[in-house]
Amino acid sequence: MNKEIRIGTRESQLALWQANKVKDLLEAQGYTTVLVPIKSEGDIDLVTPLYEIGVQGIFTKSLDLALLNGRIDIAVHSLKDVPTQLPQGIVQAAVLERGPVKDLLVYKNDLSFLDNTIANIATSSVRRKAQWLRKYPQHQLHNLRGNVNTRLQKLAAENWDGAIFATAGLERIGVRPANSIELDWMLPAPAQGAVVVVCRDEDDYCRQACSPLNDLTTALCTRIERDFLRTLMGGCTTPISAYAFIENNTIIFSGELCSLDGTALLTIQEEAGLAQAATVGIGAAEKILAQGGDKIVAQIRNAG
Repeated sequence: MNKEIRIGTRESQLALWQANKVKDLLEAQGYTTVLVPIKSEGDIDLVTPLYEIGVQGIFTKSLDLALLNGRIDIAVHSLKDVPTQLPQGIVQAAVLERGPVKDLLVYKNDLSFLDNTIANIATSSVRRKAQWLRKYPQHQLHNLRGNVNTRLQKLAAENWDGAIFATAGLERIGVRPANSIELDWMLPAPAQGAVVVVCRDEDDYCRQACSPLNDLTTALCTRIERDFLRTLMGGCTTPISAYAFIENNTIIFSGELCSLDGTALLTIQEEAGLAQAATVGIGAAEKILAQGGDKIVAQIRNAG
């Protein structure tokens, strides 16, 4: 039976790019698909800072409900937006090959403001805010919400010097401005640049359909990063960074936990064989906690 696979997606240009990517890959295998756009809570409230509205799962909750209610058959997400614990009844069906992982600074005129004591930088990410303040403690940070295009428009309209974006988001929809630079010193969010497909646990048809879309290297590396995040009890409201890649059959992992104001930072670098993949992220997080990370996490929770 070649039944139609209903693909749930948010309505932003980037979300639709991701969903269409999955649609094309499934149709190349002979499956029939249709996109089902669904608004998320994170798309409706574009004013309140993410850390004030319980951001964990805010971009995925509406799609999860539609999936569990049978309105859609699969959902496509940016993996960094997905809580480390999936809702009961939903499973990861595939992680697509990863795109660019770094963060990007889009600036107005030139980069001279980086040397100034006063500069205005916009981002809604607590991780980016903390990392930026650690490097530039004299700068002012401003909240910036909305989809990629909305944020670019707001940057142009406001009296800000620059704003921070994910490189993958801008490049995938072809809107990366010429006046932008990758922030090589900024460690990305866990699973940044990766796209995930989820489906209902009992839906063998969709699980089988999505299986060939799974990139084993991306799935392994993002799992390690998300293990690190979960073990630190972190979410989108915690300044946690992680990046894993494989080189010569060796896992190379970097992780960070930062205080909200950027004044405290704990870092870790690990190398391990592929056979140790299941313990790399967890072990790294446990070391961070033992080095005082537990106190930073407690301070962040109390601040919330």
